[in-house]
Amino acid sequence: MGIIGILVMGFSLMVNAQQTPFERNGKNYTATYQEMIDYYRLLDREYRCIKMIECGQSDAGEPLHLVTFNAQGLHRIEDWGKQENIRILINNGIHPGEPDGIDASMMLLRDLAQKVVRGETGWFDTVSLAVIPVYNIGGCLERSAFHRPDQEGPEEFGERGNSQYLDLNRDFIKCDSREARSFASLFQELNPDIFIDNHVSDGADYQHVMTLATTQAQKLGGVLGTYLLHQFEPALFQGMKNSGYPMIPYVNVWGKDAKEGWNQFFDGPRYSSGYAALFQTFGFTIETHMLKPYPLRVDATYKLMSIIAEYATSHQQEIKKLRLKAKSDCQNVQEFPLSWKLRKDTFQSVELMGYEYKLRPSKVSGLPVHYYDHASPYTEKVKFYNVYEPQVIVAAPKAYIIPQGWWKVIEQLQFHEVEMTRLEEDQMVEVEYYRIQDYKSNDKSYEGHHANYDVIVAKEKGQIHFRKGDYFIPLSQNAKRFLIETLEPQ
Repeated sequence: MGIIGILVMGFSLMVNAQQTPFERNGKNYTATYQEMIDYYRLLDREYRCIKMIECGQSDAGEPLHLVTFNAQGLHRIEDWGKQENIRILINNGIHPGEPDGIDASMMLLRDLAQKVVRGETGWFDTVSLAVIPVYNIGGCLERSAFHRPDQEGPEEFGERGNSQYLDLNRDFIKCDSREARSFASLFQELNPDIFIDNHVSDGADYQHVMTLATTQAQKLGGVLGTYLLHQFEPALFQGMKNSGYPMIPYVNVWGKDAKEGWNQFFDGPRYSSGYAALFQTFGFTIETHMLKPYPLRVDATYKLMSIIAEYATSHQQEIKKLRLKAKSDCQNVQEFPLSWKLRKDTFQSVELMGYEYKLRPSKVSGLPVHYYDHASPYTEKVKFYNVYEPQVIVAAPKAYIIPQGWWKVIEQLQFHEVEMTRLEEDQMVEVEYYRIQDYKSNDKSYEGHHANYDVIVAKEKGQIHFRKGDYFIPLSQNAKRFLIETLEPQ
């Protein structure tokens, strides 16, 4: 039997996704970490199509969990290879103060399971869905009403930083956290066609409940970038409009009037969707608006995840073929961009439903401050700058050789399942190497690292002595682009 109508750990499961997903004492409520895990354990027990497993460790000392949905009851990743299903990975709670996806995913998996039990058919028949209930467990455990006090939402929710106070959405390349190391291994094992990361946006104010940040199309590149820009994205925007949530690209506006337009958010590989692009995976960052009512935000997240999955499953053969071609093309590409420059002469017009940006005296200082006037809504076309062009391009080597003394680098690469062998004897090798001639450095460190930029290098060739046990890393592997973007000094 289904689980609607019973109580789980003291909170009721609502039938209608339009309603507040969780409520206590007449107030919005988001599940605690333990309630969430107990909820998924119950789904696992009740439904053959749902399974919850542990998939690595977190800095909080709690295991990272993965919940899989497969209508045929296949939950081993090796069994997914026997199906032509679209593979979708959904990540929740990377910032637990943004809990919309946590609740929306719980509701989505419950509803899909019940449809399977009732014998219904639909897009969910041909999807293999993997959901991380909450990625930042340490931040989720630190519940408070004051982490994000201006947010419309649950009475309590988690904080942004994890147990080391790291921002996990800046850690996908540097892997300082156990979460990122677990995620890297999980991502490589799953090899998802589509990756969804659920967030809540702040910054500007506007009428839209939902915005969407996609991987920058030129950086995704090739057939995937073209397909994303001209087919996949437009279908999602139309689908959300049809569902009652007209959506716009993520509003990347800070301290200015949104009418002036904005640049597409550039998701470098330290971000989740930028990391996914290195492995020819479509990346979508869902960003609801924190000043909208919580039930609407959860419902919009639920609907957008469903629309992404429905589109992907109805075009699964096309998407699978495009990814295979993109992976093959990557092996043949000899030059790769490492940095990008925004083009200000090219833009897309988007319809913004905004509020007038005005000045009024501050109640504290009496000085003029900006605010969004909800009494003056508008709908206007604005400029969205979403074209980037390569700035620094490098030639791909045949391989890299890394001395075994650089064990931290080797360890990081191993988290990402990079293929490597060890030299069987000491030898002199003719190699090309760099000398760093100049660089600039940030004034402050960030999470234990000091970031450099504008690195200028000179190439040299020569014989270098390598020792038995040093690591040889060929570029003829799936991680080719990842290796170039992590090992090239520029």
